[in-house]
Amino acid sequence: MSAKTVSYNFTGRTLFLTGAGGGIPAAIAKLFAASGANLFLTDLHPESLTALAGELGDSTALATHPLDVSDPDAVAAAVAACRDWFGQVDYVVTGAGLYEQGTVDGMTDELWRRGVAVNLDGVFHTVRAALPHMPDGGAIVNIASMAGHRGSFGHAPYSAAKGAVLSLTRSLAQEVASRNIRCNAISPGLIDTPMVRGLMQERGGDMLKMTPLGRLGTPEEVAGVAAFLCSDSAAFLTAETIHVNGGLYIAS
Repeated sequence: MSAKTVSYNFTGRTLFLTGAGGGIPAAIAKLFAASGANLFLTDLHPESLTALAGELGDSTALATHPLDVSDPDAVAAAVAACRDWFGQVDYVVTGAGLYEQGTVDGMTDELWRRGVAVNLDGVFHTVRAALPHMPDGGAIVNIASMAGHRGSFGHAPYSAAKGAVLSLTRSLAQEVASRNIRCNAISPGLIDTPMVRGLMQERGGDMLKMTPLGRLGTPEEVAGVAAFLCSDSAAFLTAETIHVNGGLYIAS
């Protein structure tokens, strides 16, 4: 099942997107492109950016930039490049994420720090760098996770970092409200992406049984929420988290 296309007018506005090669961020990039936005797409893997740019075609105003969001200097340089290319940063969507397996009792310091560095520090680095280049009336959307609310067996760095992202979102929303910049989060549940498919092989049947809508979500359905949160339709919405999980959050 695909999400119905909703048209927004982002003409002349610029999106700075991290993790653009991932399933959900790629869908966000496509929807914003269809809505007329300029795109500054970043990802750790240059080949994924090349593939996405090829899908978007020549009709979209876009730039791509390899980026490790755990490196604050690299993030600052990427945001500066976006400003130089398009003039300003209207929307920020922090889609970069790392989902690694390992229980706490045998977890190495490296695995823990890597998960927090990407999933939490990367969000902080991105919004800190972007804010000086955002006009009043801009919007920030942080991609969190249902795991940030409920925890996730075998994925403690991921769930802990995503929980912190939810708190960071609420704090940031208060700090930037005087500039009429809004900051919200999206907490996806089981979305049909490569990250989730491994989990589905382990216990997907049981999880789908607990999902009231009885299916996986699509990246396009999450993208639609991100676009809404950046649009004027959400002009009085800030410091909130929207769950996109087919009801799994309340049912499980």
